[in-house]
Amino acid sequence: MKNIKLILSYDGTNYCGFQRQKNGITIQEKLEQAIQTVFGKAIRLTAAGRTDAGVHALGQVVNFRVATSIPIDRIPYALNANLPKDIIVRSAEIVPADFHARYSAKSKVYRYTIDNAEYPRVFTRHYSFHIGYPLNLALMQEAAEALLGKHDFKSFMASGSSVQTTERHLMRLDVEERQQYIEITAEANGFLYNMVRIIVGTLIEVGRGKRPPDLTPVLKARNRAAAGWTAPPHGLVMLEVKY
Repeated sequence: MKNIKLILSYDGTNYCGFQRQKNGITIQEKLEQAIQTVFGKAIRLTAAGRTDAGVHALGQVVNFRVATSIPIDRIPYALNANLPKDIIVRSAEIVPADFHARYSAKSKVYRYTIDNAEYPRVFTRHYSFHIGYPLNLALMQEAAEALLGKHDFKSFMASGSSVQTTERHLMRLDVEERQQYIEITAEANGFLYNMVRIIVGTLIEVGRGKRPPDLTPVLKARNRAAAGWTAPPHGLVMLEVKY
């Protein structure tokens, strides 16, 4: 029995998120169907993160166990031949038996893109959230610095989560502007439910001058109502999972 790790990319526009569910088509469902076709048996995979409906990925990681004689370098080709064109397996490798896509991860990297041009740009409309009014980049960067480090991020967690602890280590929170796109890149040892999108919504409020850049009181409040709104999902991409 081999433990196989896949790195995949997908456009989440037409899916109800990664995780299997009864009321819509998901990335996991399509990938497991392809795995069953290729290996001839039903297999349940494990993912590094459960991206929400509309969220995309460049470096999602999954693993599963299977007995197979298919050469490892041929597995991406076999799976991609059975996947829709908006889901692509980028690589496959055999990993140690104790590797777990979620629990073995050291950190995850997400990026949220804001289209800050006056009018929306048509070719990135599914991958960026358009805001046509000016945003103060310097204030957003100042606010981002206040969130770096180990904190209780309960204020930045949507309801509906049953995690045991809301403390996370936010190692990176960059706010950069390129050709009127504002990219917010976050890396942490783990993220709470909707944490990145709530951080982005809060930074947007700072950029608009709707709240001060000192977000320390928001952290201390440990109350979802203290933070900003939740930015829409289509601007968010899971960039990478580090092990």
